[in-house]
Amino acid sequence: MSHPDHLRIWLTGASSGIGLALAEELLLAGHHVAVTARKVAPLEALYKRFPKQVMVAAGDINDAAQICAICDRIAAVWGALDMAILNAGTCEYIDARQFDAAMVERVVRTNLIATSYCIQEALPLLRLGHRPHLVGVVSAVTLLPLPRSEAYGASKAGLRYLFDSLRIDIAEEGIDVTVVTPGFVDTPLTEQNDFAMPMRWPALRAARYIASRIQRQRRPLEIAFPGPFIMAMRLLALLPLRLQLALGKRMVRHEHTHKDAQ
Repeated sequence: MSHPDHLRIWLTGASSGIGLALAEELLLAGHHVAVTARKVAPLEALYKRFPKQVMVAAGDINDAAQICAICDRIAAVWGALDMAILNAGTCEYIDARQFDAAMVERVVRTNLIATSYCIQEALPLLRLGHRPHLVGVVSAVTLLPLPRSEAYGASKAGLRYLFDSLRIDIAEEGIDVTVVTPGFVDTPLTEQNDFAMPMRWPALRAARYIASRIQRQRRPLEIAFPGPFIMAMRLLALLPLRLQLALGKRMVRHEHTHKDAQ
């Protein structure tokens, strides 16, 4: 590496939204970034702008063999990883009147199982890196039960627990673990939402917030934003379950009214 502070980073979900904006922020800071996503064009565009820093590592993280191939290439070129940012994910909303278990399986497979395979392949490379750091992107939806979020919330709640538990088990190896908990952010996924998204941030603002904190000397255990939204969600989660249920039911009625008005 040309500079001791320039890290070797693997970033998944790098073709759009927070991932693409975060890739740009890290590259502008001088880091070397292996960018992974199924869509190749945005990754190649990054390579054209930062040819000496970008490794195009396109692939589908739902395919374990492709994850292995990506990490084998990283090992061959860089020899190690200093940071892995596992950001790739998907979101689908349940219609309880026609509950679809296959949807739950799809979302859990991408958000939890595929990320687990990424962790499996990243850890050996992180163990060879400098001050290794594992970063996982979850969601504020895990803080409070919300309507239609059964599949997405369950997958992200499982992912949060996975990272929080793993943090304990690999601490003695000197590998830091950070969980990122975004509220609503403008991304291709949230563009499909048909409900109000309070305190929504642009992807660039979210990326800059994350980048500024993961590059600190003292790594945070969690990066959560926007602050007021996260605080409100955590306070609501302290309510008795009956009150949480009543609140959720009011949200359902609001969503139906919102959709009918369009």
